[in-house]
Amino acid sequence: MNDMDALKDSALERIAAAQDGGTLEELRIEFLGKQGSVSVLLKTLGAMTPDQRQSEGPKIQGLRSAVADALAARKQALDNAGLEQRLASEVLDLSLPAPESPRGTVHPVSQVMDELAEIFADLGFEVKTGPEIEDDWHNFTALNMPESHPARAMHDTFYFPDHDAQGRRMLLRTHTSPVQIRTMVSEGAPVRIIAPGRVYRSDSDATHTPMFHQVEGLVIDKGIHLGHLKWTLETFLKAFFERDDIVLRLRPSYFPFTEPSVEVDVGFAIENGRRVLGGSGDAPGHAWMELLGSGMVNARVLEFAGLDPAEWQGFAFGVGVDRLAMLKYGMDDLRAFFDGDVRWLEHYGFSPFDQPTLSAGVGARA
Repeated sequence: MNDMDALKDSALERIAAAQDGGTLEELRIEFLGKQGSVSVLLKTLGAMTPDQRQSEGPKIQGLRSAVADALAARKQALDNAGLEQRLASEVLDLSLPAPESPRGTVHPVSQVMDELAEIFADLGFEVKTGPEIEDDWHNFTALNMPESHPARAMHDTFYFPDHDAQGRRMLLRTHTSPVQIRTMVSEGAPVRIIAPGRVYRSDSDATHTPMFHQVEGLVIDKGIHLGHLKWTLETFLKAFFERDDIVLRLRPSYFPFTEPSVEVDVGFAIENGRRVLGGSGDAPGHAWMELLGSGMVNARVLEFAGLDPAEWQGFAFGVGVDRLAMLKYGMDDLRAFFDGDVRWLEHYGFSPFDQPTLSAGVGARA
């Protein structure tokens, strides 16, 4: 009994003298740890007779409780002292106004750009960018557009009066296709990229603006054929619109930079006054809508980029980002995208926390 009293007095005295959490933890291990002095006494209860256990058990348990309570009380006292010290050293200016909650939103175009990048990254595509002020060789000539092509006309393209060092005319790019040329020239093949960005054309109405956003895709490799293009577009559109019933129709068309070229139509129906993609355009109550242009990369374009068309093949496609946003989120006037109307932005904008992910759904909102 005298030994237990001495142990208790020593333990309580040392605990009360502890000046920091580290010392207190060492004392806890010394007394209550697996090999601690109090724990060793508890282990002796198993070897005692029932009468001894009845008399000695409460004493040992009382010793353990006293030490544990002292440790907890000292820890609380040290924590309180540390808090008081920190509060005394910190200054809070209560005269400052409370910060307002953030009110900004992510523009639908920026959100759709992120959605596209998420989907195509999962398909193994890289995101590439290029200059918006471009020369006519990258914008037209290298894409197999002849001098007489209508897209080169002054009334369709914003030209600058200056020329570059090679004597090429400078302009605001009319598509992001020059990024494809620059990537093939600088990196060679194979290539698997998307090129999103701003483009400029002299046009303005409810569905056209002088500046709009476009994303183009390019795949160059060996053995690439039209089936790869159809699968890629079908997979992309199903993921973007988050529907498995997207049906595509490929129609022969003409683009200077692809051969063969195909327009891609998507089946849709009118629901609550808006177009909803899904199902075949030949089904009752449905129709076909032209959505994007695509095709196999023209051999001349590969040659301009320094690639051998006998060895490398590929496909390309392009679609308006603004149009994708209008279709997915029910907007009916492209001009509203650039009006800066706060009410429109609050209605159609996205929270910064609405990060597109394939697992949660690229269009999911928090």
